[in-house]
Amino acid sequence: MPETTPSATPGATPLKRKYVRAIGPKLRVLLLFIFGLVAVLAANSVYLSAITILEWVKADSNQTYQTWFYMVMFGTHLALGLLLVLPVIIFGILHIRNAHDRPNRRAVKVGYLLFATSLVVLITGLLLTRLDVFQFKNLGLKNPQVRSLAYWAHVITPLAAVWLYILHRLAGPRIQWQLGLRWTAAVGIIVLGMVWLHSAHPKRNPRGSVEGKKYFEPSLARTATGNFIPARTLMMDAYCLKCHEDAYNGWFHSAHHFSSFNNQPYLFSVRETRRVALKRDGNVKAARWCAGCHDVVPFFSGAFDDPNYDDVRHPTAQAGITCTSCHAITHVNSPRGNGDYTIDEPIHYPFAYSTDPFLQYLNQQLVKAKPEFHKKTFLKPFMRTPEFCSTCHKVSLPQDLNKYKEFLRGQNHYDTYLLSGVSGHGARSFYYPEKAVPNCAGCHMPLKESRDFGANFFNPTNSSGRFIHDHLFPAANTGVAHLRGRPEIVRRHQDFLKDALRVDIFGVKEGGTIDSPLTAPLRPAVPALKRGQSYLLEIVLRTLKVGHPFTQGTVDSNEVWVDAKVSSGIRVIGRSGALGPHNEVDSWAHFVNVYMLDRNGHRVDRRNPQDIFTPLYNHQIPPGAGQVVHYSFIVPENQAEPVTIEVNLQYRKFDAIYMNYVFGTNYTAGAPLRITNDLPITTIASDRITFPIERDVKSEIRNPKSEIPEWQRWNDYGIGLLLEGDKGSEKGELIQAAQAFEQVEKLGRADGPLNLARVYYKEGRLDDAVAALQRAAKSNPPAPRWTIAWFAGLVNKQNGFLDQAIREFRSILEDRYPELDQRGFDFSMDYEVINELGQTYFERAKLERDDPARQREFLLKAVEQFQRTLELDPENLAAHFNLAQLLTRLGDEPKAAFHRREHEKYLPDYNAADRAIAAARRANPAADHAAQATVIYPLQRDGAPELTSASPAPKVVRAK
Repeated sequence: MPETTPSATPGATPLKRKYVRAIGPKLRVLLLFIFGLVAVLAANSVYLSAITILEWVKADSNQTYQTWFYMVMFGTHLALGLLLVLPVIIFGILHIRNAHDRPNRRAVKVGYLLFATSLVVLITGLLLTRLDVFQFKNLGLKNPQVRSLAYWAHVITPLAAVWLYILHRLAGPRIQWQLGLRWTAAVGIIVLGMVWLHSAHPKRNPRGSVEGKKYFEPSLARTATGNFIPARTLMMDAYCLKCHEDAYNGWFHSAHHFSSFNNQPYLFSVRETRRVALKRDGNVKAARWCAGCHDVVPFFSGAFDDPNYDDVRHPTAQAGITCTSCHAITHVNSPRGNGDYTIDEPIHYPFAYSTDPFLQYLNQQLVKAKPEFHKKTFLKPFMRTPEFCSTCHKVSLPQDLNKYKEFLRGQNHYDTYLLSGVSGHGARSFYYPEKAVPNCAGCHMPLKESRDFGANFFNPTNSSGRFIHDHLFPAANTGVAHLRGRPEIVRRHQDFLKDALRVDIFGVKEGGTIDSPLTAPLRPAVPALKRGQSYLLEIVLRTLKVGHPFTQGTVDSNEVWVDAKVSSGIRVIGRSGALGPHNEVDSWAHFVNVYMLDRNGHRVDRRNPQDIFTPLYNHQIPPGAGQVVHYSFIVPENQAEPVTIEVNLQYRKFDAIYMNYVFGTNYTAGAPLRITNDLPITTIASDRITFPIERDVKSEIRNPKSEIPEWQRWNDYGIGLLLEGDKGSEKGELIQAAQAFEQVEKLGRADGPLNLARVYYKEGRLDDAVAALQRAAKSNPPAPRWTIAWFAGLVNKQNGFLDQAIREFRSILEDRYPELDQRGFDFSMDYEVINELGQTYFERAKLERDDPARQREFLLKAVEQFQRTLELDPENLAAHFNLAQLLTRLGDEPKAAFHRREHEKYLPDYNAADRAIAAARRANPAADHAAQATVIYPLQRDGAPELTSASPAPKVVRAK
């Protein structure tokens, strides 16, 4: 039979259970230890919470109150929290084991709830540390919404735990309130001490140059203190790699990384600048103009000024633009460019510089657990603006560099982008995107999927993918990647360039002159060509995915050209843009660049900025605009087969002459080439068409229909001709532009009459311009109301209707309506419109001769407009000119004198430029030809590379 316990025996006396204290002596020691940790942790938490609340209150200022001491205290918070985990769990289990069957069931239940709440505090704290062991996929802690949930649970549950503890104790032994008050007082004292230490700042700048702030000139870049920044601080790329691997890998292959002495073409160029400055000035200070953007690490650490600086083996020579170089910038000082930014030594987490692996690990966990401090240190709101990029992608050449003039304009991505339709700020563009691209990153830092710890959910509703902005900065510099032997990076840039423009073989003119009758648009139908007849091919280039003029940047060295070929079978009967024996491009090709001269009329052909003086010609194409290239050829008398025309827009980073400077030995201008240019050639866009020959009944020619809408082909052609008129060409091109826009209007597009108004205004036909604007406004859909307002304002101003003109200009700058908001457009920054408004106010003031008060009112309004312009473009010539006149009338002579000096500084030296241009045109027939207002490029020029035909070569046509 089964055994029974004594208590189960009938009539037996139950054994008395031994009393176990809920908290025994050993457990009490553990409890006191927990209380002590909680007391310190509470003080620490109050301090951290105070800083967090302060940042919430001051959120609009985008200022961080998290300092180095704050991060030390946060690290302490993590350490105390980790110390609490095991004691709390052990105490809770033992205490529950001892007290689970107490008769005071309320105290027991509240105790259970208190223990569960404490576990939530500990678990959420552990999760928020982002220790790798807790980064399970199902937790989703990299999702900001999930992390926010964990954060608020961690913040709220301690308060709930305090309340539950009080309830738990109210059901048990008496609470010692006096002890609690002492504890609260101690917490307050500790918090006050931490607040006093809050300003602790371990940053140690080395002493600056004895020149003080002048050390940085002629670069406009500055450090916050005027002192140097340690090189090691600027070269912490491996530190960034730990959390930003994909961003690091993109940056590592970028042109930014290879911006300095680690870039062979730049090394050649900056060596010459340093050498010229040293010989001319006795020092290399002029080269600081380069260093503020290209050589950030040696510049700000103080090594750059040494004439004996080892630009290959010095530790800073190979750094380039590092992660910290950009992300430690604290302020964009102005939109003047030339490195006009302020950089400061960033405050890092406590063990960022430690070489100890364990301390490095702790530092990384601090970053992961509390990334907000890191974000605010290294990612400021202005870094998402185009003004941030403008600091180095807008350039002027100062007198310290060229010893000629205080100001010469260099490359300028910023203003051209700002005034474009792409940015949504330019009110006068030919085309507009559906949505504005609000910054440079919109094109040059596209989102890419990433598993980086620092990757973000740019679409929080889509938790499946995290992204970063591509730090390769895809653009156009295929040269550096090629020289480094990285074909995959070359392809990335080539993919970005693909279809950035398009080529359209638009029309043909029988007779071969500008005034010959036009057959267009070509395809699918094409005319049959006549043997022995001269023809003019009309090729249209159009910018598509470009938010600034193409090519921009280093326009004097970027090699972009049109490669045109006329062939019949294997026979080449027309050629322009072919390569010579050293892969040099035919100098008679059409180049889409700027032909830059020095003061003696020699081409600036080796990236020698100290010699930049004036352009001979500027063939850049504005964003959303067209360019027409005219090619002449004669069909051979014996031509029997169809003729095929292929046109490619080609790009190469540097030309063969520059490569001979860089890699040759003591190469001099005009010497025979020895180095073959093997830099990759990228075909950005192409087009092809085949023409039958008249009376050739054997050949059946089929050309596919163009994918470009017909109205747009006419419009692009007209735009190209109109822009030729801007270069001062003969009026016939404007007449042809008007004819093209008439075709656009016939096809039912408002662009037709709107662009006709542009032509009529340029020709002075104001009544016709008004009628065209009225038709553009009534079209379905109508032309953009802001562009109509612009031309209506110009016409009214010319006609003397100044009040109406003022209303039109103000409507562009001030009106808001749904379309603008939906498309992200804001024309209040278009300073060309602002200037016109200011000039119209000025003219309006002149009509108030009999009312001085009213006149002064308009003069002050004009001053206000030009001052707005200078906030956007401090070097604006028109604004300084008008302010000088306005302030003189207002009696403020000191300020008027200032603006006269500024106007004189920014005014081009036209007489000197004319002399250099005349010398260049005499010395270089090909460049002279390309500099004509209207250029016709011969496809059968004697001596053209690859041209094998014996066809008669037409003479080079020069515009009169």
